Amino acid sequence: MIKKKKKRNKTREKMKLQVLFLVVMLSLAYTQLVKGQSIPGCKTSCGNVTLEYPFGISTGCYYAQDRSFNLTCNKEGKLIFGNNVEVIKISHNGELRVKLEPSYTCYNIQENGSDIRYHTYTLGNLSLSAKNKFTLVGCNVYALVTTYGTRNYSTGCLSACNSLPAANTECKGEGCCRTDVSVPLDSYEFETIPDRLANMDSVYGFNPCAYSFLVEDGMFNFSSREDLRNLRNVTEFPVVLDWSIGDQTCEQAGGGRLCRGNSECFNSTRGTGYNCKCTQGYEGNPYLPYSCQDIDECNHAIHRHNCSTGSSCENTPGRFLCTCKSGYHLNTTDNTCMPDDTPGYFEWTRIVLGTTVGFLLILLVASCIQQRMKHRKNTQLRQQFFEQNGGGMLIQRLSGAGPSNVDVQIFTEEGMKTATDNYDESRILGQGGQGTVYKGILPDSSVVAIKKARLGDSSQVEQFINEVLVLSQINHRNVVKLLGCCLETEVPLLVYEFIASGTLFDHLHEQRLHEVIDGQVWNENNQREIQEVARVAVECTRVTGEERPRMKEVAAELEGLRATKTKHQWSDQYTEPMETEHLLGVEILSAQGDTSSIGYDSIKNVARLDIEAGR
Repeated sequence: MIKKKKKRNKTREKMKLQVLFLVVMLSLAYTQLVKGQSIPGCKTSCGNVTLEYPFGISTGCYYAQDRSFNLTCNKEGKLIFGNNVEVIKISHNGELRVKLEPSYTCYNIQENGSDIRYHTYTLGNLSLSAKNKFTLVGCNVYALVTTYGTRNYSTGCLSACNSLPAANTECKGEGCCRTDVSVPLDSYEFETIPDRLANMDSVYGFNPCAYSFLVEDGMFNFSSREDLRNLRNVTEFPVVLDWSIGDQTCEQAGGGRLCRGNSECFNSTRGTGYNCKCTQGYEGNPYLPYSCQDIDECNHAIHRHNCSTGSSCENTPGRFLCTCKSGYHLNTTDNTCMPDDTPGYFEWTRIVLGTTVGFLLILLVASCIQQRMKHRKNTQLRQQFFEQNGGGMLIQRLSGAGPSNVDVQIFTEEGMKTATDNYDESRILGQGGQGTVYKGILPDSSVVAIKKARLGDSSQVEQFINEVLVLSQINHRNVVKLLGCCLETEVPLLVYEFIASGTLFDHLHEQRLHEVIDGQVWNENNQREIQEVARVAVECTRVTGEERPRMKEVAAELEGLRATKTKHQWSDQYTEPMETEHLLGVEILSAQGDTSSIGYDSIKNVARLDIEAGR
């Protein structure tokens, strides 16, 4: 038993060591990736220069699609680009800093000759940066910088002086001149050549040589006494070269671009290709996977936070936060913590709260005023419609009628909207030329039929009121009773009792005609004649005028029925009319015999027919 326990303990210790070893190796790999900024397994430096991808010095360690990124580390520990150009720094932002030698011309008065030396440099797919200045040092000389490519390019400057310039002379044409360089992108090499303009005898004593070179702006300060006498002591000058990935923009490269996690793509300032950079708050090599890591501003030596004493720094992905302890608040101007009871804090709090409350009160008052104005406008409009539709006349007639069987209810517009669920389509019982009939439910749960007529003739208000009073007094089992009306709408609404017994067509078609015929009229001897009259009545209620018979035809049909008691042949089919007017009993015709009459005439019950009238 003891041996088994010892065995288990040894196994656990072995596993712990393996896990610890794995963690250490991963940490070393991460450190290598972040610090070296090159592909794991590749050399991370050459001499004092850090190698950073996409540059590299061996196969698989540089961006293989462009050999310009293939550098060489020579035996002296110098990083070399192209034809023996020393690299001093690689930047992710698309810059490569190198050292270039100056060109010069020295004069030999005794031998009446010159010692000339100039250099030609190959650029590959890189280009000269606009950060460089072409500079000439010498008296009575000029110099050119020439690039070669699809288009050759040359620029230069001239320097003149017959005596030694003052010590504080700037490089503006006396003993020294400089100019900007705007090199075409397709240039693959360049050279600088100085040359003399006149006899050098007068200046040979203090200026035996003329020098021309490219140099990064701000990296050369002209000293007339030292530089004119012997600048050959300075063997190299720093120059900036621009580089980018490929010849496509970020948009054109799309998903195939080289930018990795937590990085951004931006088009190169060269005008071709693109470069990558880590997102703000991250650092690393944007061209390598998982290299752009969050900067811990709370502990970073360079990208350090600016939280003041008394506040705490809290690191978050891509940024940091300054926090204060309880009882203090953060002043965002300088990230300092201030006590909550400071006058400034309460003053600003009062201002913010006061402004917010005031703004909300203004909104509330404005909303109330708007609602009140809208309500007043609607009330005035309802009153206008009420008077326009004869409401005052109806009230006067009702009050002057005295005790009678007149029972007319005056409904409000809101009551009608509530009863019909705001005139919902599901409440429609029928539609036709005279308007739309809705099913309504009053507050006492009684069901009514509400007829919303189409716009009618406002000149017949008095006639309309008279008909309302008359129809409200009719009380017959075969006539739908008029309960009241609503005059607060543009067109009056008529409220009838709801009868679910069907239309005249339904009774005729379903052999139930006797249910709507007075018993004193219906008997066995006249059933056929009554059915024929009912059929003619159904034909007269068709919606479209082309389907309705003319009044002459109706009169002739009725006359023939009375004389011969035979059925006319022009109507054999029963087609249900589109307008369902079963709530009103039968279709009510106008005084002119037009079944499409609307408005105030829609409630007339006509007792005579004009046989000359049309459809």
